[in-house]
Amino acid sequence: MDRMHDLGPSFIDVTWGAGGSQSDLTCEMVNVAQTVFGLETCMHLTCTDMEREKVDNALSAAYKAGCTNILALRGDPPRDKEKWQAVEGGFQYALDLVKYIKEKYGDHFDIGVAGYPEGCDDEQDPDTLMDHLKQKVDAGGTFVVTQMFYDVDNFLAWVDKCRANGIHVPIVPGIMPIQTHAAFLRRANWSNCHIPQHWIDALEPIKNDDAAVREVGKGLIAEMCRKIMDHGVMALHFYTMNLAQSTKMVLEELGLISREGTPTKKPLPWRQSLGLSRREEDVRPVFWKNRHKSYVARTQDWDEFPNGRWGDSRSPAFGELDAYGIGLKGTNEQNVKLWGKPESLRDIAEIFVRFLRNDMKSLPWSEVPVADEAQPIVDDLIDLNRRGLLTITSQPSVNGVKSSHPVHGWGPSGGYVYQKAYLELLIPPSLVTDLIERIDRTQTITFYAVNKDGDLRTNAPTDGPNAVTWGVFPGKEIVQPTIVETISFLAWKDEAFRLGTDWANCHPAGSPSRQLIEGIMTDWYLINIVDNDFHSTRGIFDLFDGLKVKYLDGPLEKNKPMVNGHAPKPIAELDGIHKKADGKVFEEVLN
Repeated sequence: MDRMHDLGPSFIDVTWGAGGSQSDLTCEMVNVAQTVFGLETCMHLTCTDMEREKVDNALSAAYKAGCTNILALRGDPPRDKEKWQAVEGGFQYALDLVKYIKEKYGDHFDIGVAGYPEGCDDEQDPDTLMDHLKQKVDAGGTFVVTQMFYDVDNFLAWVDKCRANGIHVPIVPGIMPIQTHAAFLRRANWSNCHIPQHWIDALEPIKNDDAAVREVGKGLIAEMCRKIMDHGVMALHFYTMNLAQSTKMVLEELGLISREGTPTKKPLPWRQSLGLSRREEDVRPVFWKNRHKSYVARTQDWDEFPNGRWGDSRSPAFGELDAYGIGLKGTNEQNVKLWGKPESLRDIAEIFVRFLRNDMKSLPWSEVPVADEAQPIVDDLIDLNRRGLLTITSQPSVNGVKSSHPVHGWGPSGGYVYQKAYLELLIPPSLVTDLIERIDRTQTITFYAVNKDGDLRTNAPTDGPNAVTWGVFPGKEIVQPTIVETISFLAWKDEAFRLGTDWANCHPAGSPSRQLIEGIMTDWYLINIVDNDFHSTRGIFDLFDGLKVKYLDGPLEKNKPMVNGHAPKPIAELDGIHKKADGKVFEEVLN
């Protein structure tokens, strides 16, 4: 689904097993696609062995997931039956299903119906099929998806016939990319579609060379798509069969995506969820920047989501850490293979450096590779890690670039976007006091620092949100989609230290790797820093001049931070604020 999202589709299809045999899986996939991946879905729904109650349950699940597209199909006969027949209390035809959906849900769903330019198994008469299609559209069908075909001239003639018969809804041609020669013939025979002779002549000589078949097939499919679009049909429906590469090759050949990235213009700087209750959500904490799925999971039970402003950050509560999808992914063996067996802080720092250089695709705290926006500060981040300061999340400052900018741009056209420099990292307790004193001498930098036990230190003037990303657009209020604030940071703190502990537990008890990572999780501080002067590009990194961990190759420090041989003054004496937090609730220690 991630790869599909990056191709920028208008929607993806989720198919329906005969008789609802995989209905739970279908509904769950729709929910995940909409809510987690921000993909519009089109859920297939068939009449085969489907009592009305099953149909009601499926439609309700799709509605609650935020799905707004249903492809209403009669479906194939069950495998144990030669002919199709309706189940008692079910629907006889796709037309009946279209009417029922329209009656129950009004205009909520766009209802797709099937079109057959070359006939179907149990009806070959084109006029009869055209009449059936017209009836389905008149009953509420809002778009037509066709069976796969390769004879483009026949398809275009069929489109013209549809228009002449009063069918004016969008017609979306079914395109089956060519993976291998054997699969190409098998699928063409299965759907009884005609293969033009020049396609056969082009593919037959190379049928045993899969790479050559994909390359030639790419050209044939792209040529067909161009002819379709030249005829005024401006939508293409690709049957990927869960194999994205051939479709991606065709889209690249057509110039519909770049070879480097996605054609999709981002409405927000983070991936927007399309769940029913989340479509208007436009504010999120920056801490989950690289763990989108986890944030969605931990907020899935919220009744309302921030829109326009963050509001009262104390409520509702973030979900517990034992929910599915929040902990470290992969088996112990997979994670050890990925990140190795570090035995010193230098080894761990090198893991972070490899990640920043894109030699490694993930870290325990990041499910995604380093984003392009980080390139201006990558060398600074590498330098910090090589000094033993482990960077988790970051963003450079951005001072009014156009919303169309290929890296930093987001939101409507004609706008300008801004960012404050942000850095989140793990540092040992011996450096906390020195770093905070340096921050205290600045005029523009705010921070939060917390350890696993909840010792929270900050100079933030309030517990409210501090926008770190915002945009200015014609005719709209200023949009502030990414923030830093107290309660969500404490929720993230629990997750961040849990992820590190999960990483440690990938290694055997008592092993050097486990003791090393556990030591960092037990004693170190997680600190986030915001330079509120968005004109500044170096302010945060200048804080760290001369700071480094002295024991990169030795044992980790165990004791608390010391200043000239004495325990440091309370942070309250340095910046006026010292808080104790347990991850959910905190209290002011000072009057």
